[in-house]
Amino acid sequence: MNRNNYDSDITTWSPHGRLFQMEYALQAVKQGGAAIGLKSRNFAVLATLKRSNSELSSHQRKIMCIDDHVGIALSGLIADARVLCKFMRTECLQHKFVYESPILTKRLSFMVADKMQVHTQRYGRRPYGVGLLCIGHDQTGAHLFELSPSGNAFAYKAMAIGARAQSAKTYLEKTFQSFEDCNLEQLIHHALFALRETLGTASEGLTIENAELGIVGLGQEFKIIDGDDIKPYLEALDKEEEDAEAGGDADGDVEMAE
Repeated sequence: MNRNNYDSDITTWSPHGRLFQMEYALQAVKQGGAAIGLKSRNFAVLATLKRSNSELSSHQRKIMCIDDHVGIALSGLIADARVLCKFMRTECLQHKFVYESPILTKRLSFMVADKMQVHTQRYGRRPYGVGLLCIGHDQTGAHLFELSPSGNAFAYKAMAIGARAQSAKTYLEKTFQSFEDCNLEQLIHHALFALRETLGTASEGLTIENAELGIVGLGQEFKIIDGDDIKPYLEALDKEEEDAEAGGDADGDVEMAE
């Protein structure tokens, strides 16, 4: 039978036990701009690739500040992300008003996951078509959570979502064991290197227009770094690549001389 008979509502199961609207939401995340998250013992970093609809438009921001100690990066439908962002900010304010202390990152992440899960089981609604990477720092340390449209929430040491995220995951899987003792500058370097792995073509590169960072940690409130502020980090990344290429050429010349 035509699969369209089973994708008109989130509560309709196909004969094979599939929820097509959920699969559509997950596909929206995969087609969104890449987002990278990683953490050490005391710091957490987000890196995103911003997109623009045309040369005449500005690049759409993909990192949002939730509270002084929490921020998110997104991949998928930005309009859906704004709704969840408003919910998270409201919960942070309510918790601070009632308990006079910042909400724990883990608690906030699971509250958002519960809200996302409700939209997977109630008639007349659709899943949120956005995936989130949530970072924060509280009295229990630095944290990184991935929030899926299905309502799943997982803690990670490093994670990548969005278009061509597998290339970034490959790099993160090779290097994540060194993240625990990294300082903030080293984490930023790893995040930008992983983000560069998601670029589609050789001519496309990280620039101050399409790259964006979010940082938080011990003694560091959540801060978004973009524009001219991110330029020194991109220049350091380019310089390291040039030095590596120069070193490889020198090694090749030595072998030919021998």
